[in-house]
Amino acid sequence: MRVPLSWLREYVDLPATETGRDVQAKLISAGLEVETVEHLGADLKGPLVVGQVLTIEELEGFKKPIRFCTVDVGRANGTGEPQEIVCGARNFAVGDKVVVVLPGATLPGGFSISARKTYGKTSHGMICSSDELGMGDDGTHGIIVLPPETEVGKDAIELLELVDEVLDIAVTANRGDCLSIRGVAREAAIAYGLPLRDPALLDVPAPNAYGYPVKIADPTGCDRFTARTVTGLSAEARSPIWLQRRLQKVGMRPISLAVDVTNYVMMELGQPLHAYDRGLVQGTIGVRRAGEGEKIVTLDGTERKLHAEDLVITDERGPIGLAGVMGGANTEIADHDAAENGGNATSDVVIEAAHFDQVAIARTARRHKLSSEASRRFERGVDPQAAAAAAQRTVDLLVLLAGGTAEAGVTEISAPPVPHTITVAADHPDKVAGVEYGRETVVRRLQEVGCDVYGQDELIVTVPSWRPDLTDPNDLAEEVIRLEGYENLPSTLPRPPAGRGLTSRQRLHRRVGRALAGAGYVEALNYPFVGEQVFDQLGLDADDPARRVVKLVNPLSDEEPALRTSLLPGLLGALRRNDGRGAHDLALFETGLVFHPRDEQRVAADLPVDRRPSEDDLAALDAALPDQPRHVAVVLTGAREQAGWWGKGRPADWADAVESARTVAREAGAELGVRKGQYGPWHPGRCAELTVTVDGEERVIGHAGELHPRVLKTLGLPARTCAMELDLDAVERVGDDTPQAPGISTFPVATQDVALVVDAFVPAADVEAALREGAGELLESIRLFDVYDNAEQLGEGRKSLAYALRFRAGDRTLTVDEASAARDAAVALAGERVGAVLRS
Repeated sequence: MRVPLSWLREYVDLPATETGRDVQAKLISAGLEVETVEHLGADLKGPLVVGQVLTIEELEGFKKPIRFCTVDVGRANGTGEPQEIVCGARNFAVGDKVVVVLPGATLPGGFSISARKTYGKTSHGMICSSDELGMGDDGTHGIIVLPPETEVGKDAIELLELVDEVLDIAVTANRGDCLSIRGVAREAAIAYGLPLRDPALLDVPAPNAYGYPVKIADPTGCDRFTARTVTGLSAEARSPIWLQRRLQKVGMRPISLAVDVTNYVMMELGQPLHAYDRGLVQGTIGVRRAGEGEKIVTLDGTERKLHAEDLVITDERGPIGLAGVMGGANTEIADHDAAENGGNATSDVVIEAAHFDQVAIARTARRHKLSSEASRRFERGVDPQAAAAAAQRTVDLLVLLAGGTAEAGVTEISAPPVPHTITVAADHPDKVAGVEYGRETVVRRLQEVGCDVYGQDELIVTVPSWRPDLTDPNDLAEEVIRLEGYENLPSTLPRPPAGRGLTSRQRLHRRVGRALAGAGYVEALNYPFVGEQVFDQLGLDADDPARRVVKLVNPLSDEEPALRTSLLPGLLGALRRNDGRGAHDLALFETGLVFHPRDEQRVAADLPVDRRPSEDDLAALDAALPDQPRHVAVVLTGAREQAGWWGKGRPADWADAVESARTVAREAGAELGVRKGQYGPWHPGRCAELTVTVDGEERVIGHAGELHPRVLKTLGLPARTCAMELDLDAVERVGDDTPQAPGISTFPVATQDVALVVDAFVPAADVEAALREGAGELLESIRLFDVYDNAEQLGEGRKSLAYALRFRAGDRTLTVDEASAARDAAVALAGERVGAVLRS
């Protein structure tokens, strides 16, 4: 919400010395988030005056139309002679009043004006557009043409109110009252301890039977509707400069007088309004839910198919507006420009000021992707009691500015107001804040925000109509605390109970992160949302369980409406972005939850808020949620070891992805099995299945290796990109992270090397498992140190695997015969299991 300081001063007598920065500090202290203070015209320097165009000469021979003008600026130039100015704009004519900047002036942005020769003429100044003066969009995209009655030579800086300060406030979702000058003025008045001149305090005529007919078919969706009629609007009437400038300062574009007035009152009072061309409305105005499949063309020219939950304004023909969002094109106000183009300017209007259901308007705006100034206010909460005052204010301005006549008929359909009352202990804010405010302070602060307060130790508080966010005692306590100043709350650190540290699961996640970071990986945190097309890009089978997703009812993006079942889409997207920005040597990791729908769908019950939920309540809630195991994943590409004077370096490959999984398993104290596999996005010949043994049964919990070239091409990833993903919760369940002190033996180790020839398709892991089992308890460690595949020496389809076996006994020094016997037993079992033979 943009709030001009000059407008704010109309309702609060702020000290003349107070700057925008001072007001910002006060409002921030009161709990409003004032992001910036914009200084309009801070670097603007005159002379900037009103001039009248006397002559226009069209200059020929140039690529674009150029005009040489003489302009009467009165005595502002010191001579009284016409000012000669070259201008390329076409939207003004002889006799028009325009804004002229003279030599010696400075425009916004530090642009200095001087006489200069251009297009064969000398231009003594400029005829200005709104953009050049930093005024914002006025809808013309051309020269500012002032009303005919504007005095020649008048200071345009003062006339156009070019010097001002504008507060830009980020209004939170619960403070809809501050989406208006009235609401911010109330906060400023409280902050400064000054009275408020409430612009909504107007004399409003009582409703009668002569107003425009209105019928409310859905009183739940619309509990208040005020209609007023103004006739005889002048077709020549335009919005005055002061009104246009205020709209521009709050970020709105002037359109036409009737529309500008409704927008002005909305910004002033916070009540959205709509003006209908009375001549285009047929019969009774109604409010109802749309029929499924009904259509309407809104003011933006878009035809919209309506939903059965949409609240619409209708006449005898059907919908003429999306209630609380945008009006329809078939009752649009026509201004003087339309009359000049052969149409009829609107002379009679019906003013609508209504109060609609917050949820209904919010859903309609999101459903149609049509957020408007009106919908922003309704979905945050609008004062239902302000409708009549807003309609009266609109009528008064139309009569004043357009020469119209207010009809005597007043239509007002409303449900009986039911004041919201809260009972709260007088010392409740004291207990919440840990500060002794006292009853007097509590009552005074609540009355300042508009509450009626009665009672002594127990207060009965009636909430004002403009604060629908105040619903319970804690809300009232917050009002007292914020107005007394959050900065005045004592800073006291809580004392945590002893013995409450991280859980073992949390410690494991931290260790895994530190271990991967120590191995050269960088953590990347990604959004947990995916689009289902990513499963096709990853090459998953049609019946793959990972394709079963949990879909969101209200996704942040329609392109990603589901929760992820894998960490890879987000990580690969991060890798692609970084590679596209020139970082080609990448190693990224992420630990996070994935989401799998349960076989049995349950609806979560609403938990109680007046007490702690029971264990049964929490168990029922957990049962309704999807399964959410925690995974760990890595992706890497480019150089794993950089080249330099020490060597050629080494590119990342599938073995690095496998090693990252082993790193995770070591941190969990788990034994991880690695074997050849094939799955989804991985290259079928360079993919490893990662397994653990649970209750004697081997279970696949992840994959690692090089990604398939087809997947890399589809996702736009670098060649030879590798990845690993692992179910971290499964690793934790089979692991034992109890610290184990290494055993130090006083007896020497016996090393035996063995080279075995096997068929090329035999996995090295199977050979190693056979050797380990056959060697028995004397085997301390085994390491594969060479792979050799020469067909001439070994035979076609054969390979040689060389292992280093370390033997050690805990109670004696092994003899050569003992070590050799253990080695021979290992080789024998490998020959039996996988057909291995010793290489000669």
